[in-house]
Amino acid sequence: MSIPGQSVEVPQIPWQSRVELPVQGSAVIVIDMQNDFVKEGGALVVSDASATLDTLQGLLARARSAGVPIAYTQDTHFTGDPEWEIWPRHCEMGTWGWEIVAELTPRKEDLVCQKSRYDGFYGTWLEHFLANVWKVRNLVIVGTVSSICVLHTAASAGLRWYTVVVPADGISALTEFDQALTLRQVSWLYSGSVTKSVDAISFV
Repeated sequence: MSIPGQSVEVPQIPWQSRVELPVQGSAVIVIDMQNDFVKEGGALVVSDASATLDTLQGLLARARSAGVPIAYTQDTHFTGDPEWEIWPRHCEMGTWGWEIVAELTPRKEDLVCQKSRYDGFYGTWLEHFLANVWKVRNLVIVGTVSSICVLHTAASAGLRWYTVVVPADGISALTEFDQALTLRQVSWLYSGSVTKSVDAISFV
């Protein structure tokens, strides 16, 4: 990559070939897989998001089979939200764009956390369930948009000393740079693990 007056070398990403997580003590968090971000006609479509749907379906099936709890974040905004001064109007509560995609519809036992900012912990009950109800310390974080809501949630988890695992084929970004940035930050700054595939993650 080059910027005016200089070029920047992208650091190597330390891929983990295998990550084993205990069933008791782990959870999966699905970030903002909503129509506005994933489906044609959405307000802020991430072009690669739809390509992750089959992958995420497989991961969630394995997690449910093992008894690993699943949480979803749901970007949620109302008329006059100041975030719409930064981004186009999106994920307005009650609209089609706000809904979680049908392919990943939460089940009654799953947790859905509506959030008004990028971070899934900010102003939600996510931490209460992780720490006090599910009593987990290991988080597999997937979803969209990699460098924004995925990364801010992973950062917030890392600051709380959760062990964070992010599979590259389970997240999607607006650009290749944003995808690399996310994986670099998770693996370096938050001492997490990144894998190339969800298949490298097992619940034992």
